[in-house]
Amino acid sequence: MSEYTESSVTNSSSPWFKEWFNHPLYLDVYSHRDSDEAASCIQTILSLAGLELKEPASLSVLDIACGAGRHALELARLGYSVTGNDLSPFLLEEARKEALRKGLQLNLTCGDMREISASGIFDLVVQLFTSFGYFDLKQDDQLVLCKVYEALKSGGWYVLDLLNPIPLARNLVPRSSRTVGNLTLLEERTLESNRVTKTITITAPLEKNVTFSESVRLYDREEILPMLLDAGFSVVNIAGNYQGEPFRENDSPRMMLFCRKP
Repeated sequence: MSEYTESSVTNSSSPWFKEWFNHPLYLDVYSHRDSDEAASCIQTILSLAGLELKEPASLSVLDIACGAGRHALELARLGYSVTGNDLSPFLLEEARKEALRKGLQLNLTCGDMREISASGIFDLVVQLFTSFGYFDLKQDDQLVLCKVYEALKSGGWYVLDLLNPIPLARNLVPRSSRTVGNLTLLEERTLESNRVTKTITITAPLEKNVTFSESVRLYDREEILPMLLDAGFSVVNIAGNYQGEPFRENDSPRMMLFCRKP
């Protein structure tokens, strides 16, 4: 169990996402996010984008910040030509092993989402599970939107899945704990300057505690819509959860923006 012996990475000079997403404990902390949830999310996306009736093999999909490949693997299972991009070699290796185990074709690339260089290649780009807003500077988030726009074919779809900040602020749980296997997780959450920060302290028997932090910029509808329009998109629809129900600003848990490149 040597992977549990680090004491802390919260003071590292590297960005939080570069450290945390490359650590084996990340998959333990988020083990409750399973393939069934991913399948439901993908079905909603295909339905609302009008893609479910098209021949999957004819469509090319990019999953940005694909992680261990939950959504990319589901798309590949359905027959789409899928590329997964992530900054974490560890998570990409997990995705590769799972694709091999399931006999699925999956193209995986390692790199920063701000440096995606594809041009007019994809019919669909998805960015799911709050994988937007990591950076300190808002212009970096805008750059990502522009990179996505460039990567899409004309008429292509971009689905951006964000937290809805209004109910998040109202229902924020400052402190909670849970158990995953032999690990005890203490999760502490704060809201400050349009960012939600979660500090996770992980305790394993006979091991030192290890602490990680996550920090994501929150965007409400009034802020993200102009950014998408500036990138060139038209926003066609907004869903409020992974089941595809209409977005309600005061109580929908998610804000899934369905955007199209003219």
